[in-house]
Amino acid sequence: MSDDPETLRQIEELSHDDRPLLVLDVDDVVLDFIRPFPRYLEGRGYRLNLDNFRLHGNVIELASGVPADPARVSELIDAFFVAQSEWQTLTEGAAEALASIGDRAEIILLTAMPHRHRAARIAHLDGLGFQYPLLTTEMAKGPAIERLRGPNMRPVAFVDDQPRNLVSAMERVPDAHLFHLMSDTSLRALIPAPPAGVHVVEDWREATPMIVRALGI
Repeated sequence: MSDDPETLRQIEELSHDDRPLLVLDVDDVVLDFIRPFPRYLEGRGYRLNLDNFRLHGNVIELASGVPADPARVSELIDAFFVAQSEWQTLTEGAAEALASIGDRAEIILLTAMPHRHRAARIAHLDGLGFQYPLLTTEMAKGPAIERLRGPNMRPVAFVDDQPRNLVSAMERVPDAHLFHLMSDTSLRALIPAPPAGVHVVEDWREATPMIVRALGI
C-alpha cells in the first residue's frame, strides 16, 4: 500500500492490467527539467548554482548574489510547475522508446510533485502526445510501485534520475529492475552513485533494449 493516501486513491482509479509493469519518473526522465529551469530562473532575477545537486541553497538572487531563502525557492519551483507547459519538452528519445514498448507493457508515470499540479502535468503531457497514466506522490516512491505491481508478481522496471527513489523501490520491490537515467548526464558527478544492482544508462537509446529484456517482452 502506498504511504501517500492520495497516491493510493489515484492507483485505485487505474484499470486492472496484468502485463509487465514499467514505472517512470517524469522530470529529467521523460520531461526536461534541469535544462529549462535555469532559463526560467534568470527571467525572474535568479540563477542556479550547479556546484551540487540541490535546489534549496543553490538559487542565487542576481541583484544581491545572496542565496534565496528556502520559502522563496519553494515558491519559484511551484510557479515553474504551474507554467511547465511553457518550459518543459520531452526528453530526447523518450517518446520513441515508449511507443515501441507500450503495447507490450503497462506504462505508468510516477512523479514526485505536489498533487495540486497533477491536472496541469497531465494536460501538458497529453498535449505532447504522451498519454500514459500519471500519478503524483509527495512521499517515497517504493510503496507506490509495490502497490502498482499488485499480487501477481509480474515483472517490474523502474526508471528514475534520483538514487533515493531507486533505493526506495529496491526496499519495497527487491526484484524490480532499476534504471538510473538523467536527461543531463553531466550532473551525475554531483550526486551519490546509485546502489549496486541499479543499471546506469546514458540515454533512452541505451535503456530501451535493456528494459525490454528485463520485462521479458
